[in-house]
Amino acid sequence: MEPINLNQKFAQFHDHWNPRIIGELNDQHIKIAKVQGEFIWHSHQHEDELFIVVQGTLLMDFRDKTVALRPGELLVVPKGVEHRPRTEGETWIMMIEPKTTLNTGNVENERTRKELEVL
Repeated sequence: MEPINLNQKFAQFHDHWNPRIIGELNDQHIKIAKVQGEFIWHSHQHEDELFIVVQGTLLMDFRDKTVALRPGELLVVPKGVEHRPRTEGETWIMMIEPKTTLNTGNVENERTRKELEVL
């Protein structure tokens, strides 16, 4: 039971769209990632997703609108809702989601991460 320093965790990697696990809470993983550019359209049929912006701006595209998240803001994407995260510059995010959640949801491609590094 030690504090987790987010800046120290983010300093351990430099790649984008590759989430790392920094903690567990019940059956949830607490994940962080550096993101830049555009991800893919996808949805999660059985899991809600929680996105928290630590640094930068995250743009979450939905089919009918775009929501901008800035540091200290969070957004819950309900299960089944198609979405596409994107940024205009490097952004640091934290996510809390069930351990079974794949980063690409209902789409499997070269960006899918089935095994995540634990920091």
